[in-house]
Amino acid sequence: MSANAVVIGAGVAGLTTAVCLAESGMRVRVDADLAPGETTSAAAGAMWDPYLAEPRALVERWARTTLAELTSLSSDDDTGIRMVEGTQESRTPCPLPAWAGAVGARRCTPEELRQGFVTGWRYRAPVVDMPRYLDYLARRFARAGGTFRRHRYETVAEAMREAPVVVNCSGTGARALVDDPEVEAVRGRLVVVENPGIASFFCDDTPGADQLTYIYPHSDTVVLGGTSGRGEWDVTFDDGAAEQIVRRCVAVEPSLAGARVLEQRVGLRPVRKRVRLTGERHEDGLLVHNYGHGGAGVTLSWGCAREVVERVRSTG
Repeated sequence: MSANAVVIGAGVAGLTTAVCLAESGMRVRVDADLAPGETTSAAAGAMWDPYLAEPRALVERWARTTLAELTSLSSDDDTGIRMVEGTQESRTPCPLPAWAGAVGARRCTPEELRQGFVTGWRYRAPVVDMPRYLDYLARRFARAGGTFRRHRYETVAEAMREAPVVVNCSGTGARALVDDPEVEAVRGRLVVVENPGIASFFCDDTPGADQLTYIYPHSDTVVLGGTSGRGEWDVTFDDGAAEQIVRRCVAVEPSLAGARVLEQRVGLRPVRKRVRLTGERHEDGLLVHNYGHGGAGVTLSWGCAREVVERVRSTG
C-alpha cells in the first residue's frame, strides 16, 4: 500500500510524528538512513527538561503537551518511562526555571543541596530509557499500520515525489538535506553504569558551566553525563572522556564509585537558534519541517508531533 505521508528520520522526533500521523488515519512510511536504535535519540540521557530552545512561548506549550503524554505513558512498563524525583542544582545563585510550575518544583532546603551547590529545586518528572522507548514507539507505529524503509535522501525534491505529505525530521541531517546552515551539531557523550541503588536524578544546572553533569537512574542502570562539544561531528567512543564523566558524577554522588561501566553512547544534538516547525506548500504537496530541537528532542516530541498533524489537517 502506497504511503500518503513520508516522515524523514527515525529518531524520537520522527517516530513520534509518524505515530501521530498514522493514528490520525494516514498511511505513513518512515524513510531513514539510520534505524531508531542507531540514531542520536538512542544515545540520549534522557528526561523531560525544556532547556535551550526557542521560540520560548511555543517551546513551553510543546513541552507541556509532551509532559502530559510522557506522564501518562509512564504507567506502562514497556515504554521505558518512569516518573522520578530529584534535583537540579546550581553552584551560583539563580531563579527557578520558567517551567517550574509545570512539575511543581520547589526550592531545595540547604540540607538537600550537594556539596558545592548553593541553590536548587526538587521536582518529579519523566526519566526515559531511550533504547526501550524508541522500541516502544516503533511497535506502536507498526500497530497503527506504519512501515519503515531504510533510505537516504539527497534532496527534499526526491522525497516529495514519494508522497503528497513529507515531514522533515532529519535532525542534524537537515543541514545538508535542506541546506540549512543554522543547524549545528553539538556532540554529547554519556556513560551507562550498573545502578548501585540510586533512586533520584541529579543535574548540575549552573549557568555557563563548562561541562554537563547529570545522573539519571533507571531500574538496573544509571546514565551518567555528559559533554557538549559544539561543532564536533566525530561520534567515535573516547575512554578518556568517559572516565572524566564518571569522575564528575562520583564527586557528586559517591555511591557511584566502582560501579561497573556497561557502555558508552555518543550522539549529535541538532542545535538551532530556533526550532523549525514550519510548513511549505509545493506544487506536488506539503512539506513540513520539524527539527532543530537541540537537547530537548524528547521534551518537545509530542507537542511538535501534534502540531504537525494539525498543520497537515488544516492544509488538507
